[in-house]
Amino acid sequence: MSESVLGEALIGDGAASADLMPQVVDNVAVARLYGEPLFNLPRDLYIPPDALEVFLEAFEGPLDLLLYLIRKQNFNILDIPMAAMTRQYLVYVEEIRGRNLELAAEYLLMAAMLIEIKSRMLLPPKAVAQGQEAEDPRAELVRRLLEYERMKLAGAKLNAVPQFGRDFLTAQVYIEQSLQPRFPDVNVVDLQQAWLDILKRAKLVQHHKITREELSVREHMSMVLKKLQGRRFVEFEALFDASRGTPVLVVTFIALLELAKETLVEITQAEVFAPIYVRLAYSPI
Repeated sequence: MSESVLGEALIGDGAASADLMPQVVDNVAVARLYGEPLFNLPRDLYIPPDALEVFLEAFEGPLDLLLYLIRKQNFNILDIPMAAMTRQYLVYVEEIRGRNLELAAEYLLMAAMLIEIKSRMLLPPKAVAQGQEAEDPRAELVRRLLEYERMKLAGAKLNAVPQFGRDFLTAQVYIEQSLQPRFPDVNVVDLQQAWLDILKRAKLVQHHKITREELSVREHMSMVLKKLQGRRFVEFEALFDASRGTPVLVVTFIALLELAKETLVEITQAEVFAPIYVRLAYSPI
């Protein structure tokens, strides 16, 4: 939107207007008319009211105008004096209404809103529950003004950022390449670092080979019988060699079960939680 500032000057006939006419001073012309110097203004000079019309790109809408009036008069935006604000706003609307009705339509809508708010403030507030404050008729307008001001400041910050095509251009330089390629020099430190990187990656890729150990239950049955040979009793734990690993322990336990199944050994216990003993089935008691 644009603000139209109209100025007019009217110089009529009479003695009062004659006193305002500039006199010839050192033969300096006050103006030129069709190339000829004009030392005195004509007494019947008439300047129409719309002879001077200046357009200023100042306001971008009703909210922009209201924000300008608030900041110019140092009004508290949270406590806007609606009477003074409406009066100043209507002066501006009256100036543009006769010139550009389409431009003034949006401003007239805001003027109606200001008058409505002013009228609501003159009426007694609505009854509210105890402990609650009455709704301020200006609350919605204040919210819109604060939101508009934030958006305007954000737009100004974005506009201050250098923009391509407006504040700077991309420099384009043509460099003729040599026909003979030139390779960069490599020093010893670069080679050493490359070699260390290769070694590091090689350590991350490792293979774990799992082999299958052949264990015979019959063989471990014979080993258990040899341990029991010539002995009356042998503790259950003494038949196992923990140093040979879990697979050997498992096979030894299976071998012991097979011997008990074939009644070649006897497994006894005097009472609950007492030590377990193993002996040959055919050995004397």
